[in-house]
Amino acid sequence: MRVSVCVGDYATTPYCVAGLEIEVYSMEELCYCIKENAFLLDFSLLNDGLVDWIERQCGLKELAGKLYHLVHKSSSLSTFAVMILRYTGLYDEDVIREVEQVLRQGAGLSTVEKRKSQVDYLVQKRKFLSALRGYDQLLGNWGEFADEQGQQPAAATRAAILHNKGVAYAGLMLYERAAECFLEAYEAGGGEDDQISYLAAKRLELSEEDYVTFAAEHASDYQSALDLEKRIRQLVQEWEGQPEYLRLSNRRNLRGTDRQKYYEENEDLTQALKNGYRKNIGD
Repeated sequence: MRVSVCVGDYATTPYCVAGLEIEVYSMEELCYCIKENAFLLDFSLLNDGLVDWIERQCGLKELAGKLYHLVHKSSSLSTFAVMILRYTGLYDEDVIREVEQVLRQGAGLSTVEKRKSQVDYLVQKRKFLSALRGYDQLLGNWGEFADEQGQQPAAATRAAILHNKGVAYAGLMLYERAAECFLEAYEAGGGEDDQISYLAAKRLELSEEDYVTFAAEHASDYQSALDLEKRIRQLVQEWEGQPEYLRLSNRRNLRGTDRQKYYEENEDLTQALKNGYRKNIGD
């Protein structure tokens, strides 16, 4: 049986984490809050109120003293948060370094950029459905991100959100929707990558014959189409040098030498692909 020992006292009065409106009653809850919301944290975390709470409510005078010093010498957010995480010991060093990297990447970002980074992280983790919900929420609440002068976020930020939304759709093999997002991103002020991504999604969506017809009807994208084909050839060459490709090639040889084993490996591979896809859409 695994036993977790809490660090410090359980607070009688919770601390409300600035900017998140989340109340925590212990150091472990504070650490969990920092880890799960690292993309949204800003310098408002560094304040005497939190340090006083750690000292008076949690009884951790030594940690509070170190944190007080960081607050008043204008330390970085990542240094402050990492000191709390390491002192509490709830997470191992790999997790702490990951949180530290996230905090450093988020330094100086606007609210919408922080939230975009949070959703982008879901795409990296292949949590595509959750990412799509996050992007839709960002785009649906776009007017709320205006600054005090009523200025909307940069067009490039919106284009980047639309592009990554297309990546999420492509991860779910919904290439038609992915193409729509890439095209919208390009029209919103995106660049050449959006244009090529649009063509790549159409290439995956359409049959070879239909894609040739599509490319012929979009003569203005001729150079981008050539660049795409060049990239595809490079990727194919790289793929043919990967161990996975060699294993697949060996499986093809089994078809003529050991048909039973060939079918068994086909079944295992198909099931693995199904499980992976279900995991990606089940979040």
